[in-house]
Amino acid sequence: MRIQHWLPLALAIHVSATSASDKTLTQQLEEKIERAIVAIEQTSRTQWAYKVTRFENEEGDISQSVETYTPERDIEDRWQLVSINNHAPTNDEQNAFKAEKLERSEGKENSLSIDLRELINLNELEFIASNGNITEIGFPVKLAKLGDDANGKLHGTLHYNEEQRFIEKIIVVNKADFSPIFSATITDLKMTFSFIKLQGAILPHQTTLDMKGRFAFFTKIDETSTDTYTDYQYYGEQR
Repeated sequence: MRIQHWLPLALAIHVSATSASDKTLTQQLEEKIERAIVAIEQTSRTQWAYKVTRFENEEGDISQSVETYTPERDIEDRWQLVSINNHAPTNDEQNAFKAEKLERSEGKENSLSIDLRELINLNELEFIASNGNITEIGFPVKLAKLGDDANGKLHGTLHYNEEQRFIEKIIVVNKADFSPIFSATITDLKMTFSFIKLQGAILPHQTTLDMKGRFAFFTKIDETSTDTYTDYQYYGEQR
C-alpha cells in the first residue's frame, strides 16, 4: 500500500523535473541561435573583398561565372566579372554585369538571399543530436516567397558549432509536394546555406539549390545552382 501511495507522487515529480529540463534546453537553444543570427546580421560583407564562383544547371542548360568584389575600388568598379562560361567576358558582358550590380547597390547585393529570422522560427527549435562539437537542431520552415501552399511542407535543420559559437550550415528540404505558383509543382527541394568564421565575422561559404518538379503538367523542372564564396580579405577598420 505504501508503494501504491507514493507512486503517483514520484511520477508527478519526475514529470515536473523532465518538463523543467526540457524547458531549460529549449531556452538555451533559443538563446544560442538568437546570438548566432545576430552575429551573421552584424557582419558587413561590404568591408570584405571576396570571389564568387557561380554554377547553374537548368534542364541541362549550364552556365557558370567567376566574379570578384573589392570594396576599396570606386563603386562602379567594385564588382568585376572575371569569366563567364569559361571565357573572358567581352566589354558588353562586363558593362552589363556592372550595370546589374550597380542597380542592386547600397549594400543590398551583399546581403543574404534569405532572411534568417523568417527562415528560423526561434520558438519552434527542436534538439536533434550533438557530438559535443556540432549540435543539430530542427525547425519547421515558413517562407513567404515559396507561397502559402508550402506551409507545413518544409523542414529545416541547422548545425551549430559549439566551440566557435556560430551556425555552420542550414539545410531546408520539403516533406511533400507544393505549388509555389499556379500550375507549378515542386516535388523535390533542397536548399543549403553554409558559413565560415573569419576574424570574428560570420561569412557565407556556399549556397546551393536543388529543385525538381513540373510546370503546367508538361514541362519538367530540374534545376541545380551553387554559389561558392572564397578568397576573403578584410578591408574595414582594424578588429
